[in-house]
Amino acid sequence: MKIGLGFYREQLHRENFRFAVQAGATHVVAHLTNYFAGRDPKIYSGDPRHGWGDCSADRLWTYEELAALVAALSAEGLKLAALENFSPRFWYDVLLDGPERAQQIEGLKQLIRDAGRAGIPCIGYNFSIAGVYGWTRGPYARGGANSVGYGVAAAELGAPIPDVMVWNMLYLPERPGEQPVSLTESELWDRLARFLADVIPVAEEAGVTLAAHPDDPPVDLLRGTPRLVNRPEKYDRLLSLVPSPRNGLELCLGSLQEMPGGGIYDHVRRFARSGRIGYIHFRNVRGKVPRYVESFVDDGDIDMAEIVRILRDEAYDGVLIPDHTPEMSCDASWHAGKAFALGYMKALVQNADALGPARH
Repeated sequence: MKIGLGFYREQLHRENFRFAVQAGATHVVAHLTNYFAGRDPKIYSGDPRHGWGDCSADRLWTYEELAALVAALSAEGLKLAALENFSPRFWYDVLLDGPERAQQIEGLKQLIRDAGRAGIPCIGYNFSIAGVYGWTRGPYARGGANSVGYGVAAAELGAPIPDVMVWNMLYLPERPGEQPVSLTESELWDRLARFLADVIPVAEEAGVTLAAHPDDPPVDLLRGTPRLVNRPEKYDRLLSLVPSPRNGLELCLGSLQEMPGGGIYDHVRRFARSGRIGYIHFRNVRGKVPRYVESFVDDGDIDMAEIVRILRDEAYDGVLIPDHTPEMSCDASWHAGKAFALGYMKALVQNADALGPARH
């Protein structure tokens, strides 16, 4: 098992790369989409819509950009484990089954080829119209640490997503009076199946795994649109659509735990045994839908040591990243929260053989 750290676009710089190395990480998962473009990032702290911005000017990332990022990380002793999330601008009509679908599929194919050529082994994605929406931020974690929660405080959840938005980002300039997006769960699954059929053969040739993130929040309907992977067994359905090792999972432990039902340890074992995990979001939560909060990695409902035992037993050799972490009360709240999580994770991984037998 390898320890990694995720960075948003504005965090991809030398000082943070050195922080990652100092905290024990060897790999990085990079978000290249600027989620806050055109909006004040400070809005994130109080806006239930997460302050997503405008991606209408985004252009497809080039091989040169990807190779430069790989080189910059390598210069600091890090490897790029994955890119996380396509810009909505790149594939909104793939999600919406619109007139630009064919052209956008060709663009994604080129992006996958360029990622493989640059030595990037994985691209995470979320096949969702509404994306991540409805969280609120507050003192929800241990000691009043700032974290995020769902159903803890009032949030505007029911407003339909406008026609020019995907993932709560504008992919075209606003057009007042446009009708909201409307589709069925069956239509969304059909669109996913077509997407995978189109791109997985290219991913196989390029040596790149496409890793699907589950829904967060894992509700049945959000902003008037259906959700795709809001139950663990729906991951099995996704894998069965194209039985290729390049059709994989971005296994988010927090999202799995938030889902109704139980059995997270059995699910993690099954997915690890399949060999189809692209990388893992190693985060913890308290509660389930319709009410949960994100916690410190050692203070939630998941026994994270048991997760490491299971991954050890199944010979998982991929990357774990902390994903979201509560912000600690200091001048470097983000860095402190990540350092705490990374230290805890590294201790578990380094001592995996000494943790004893798995209990599940």
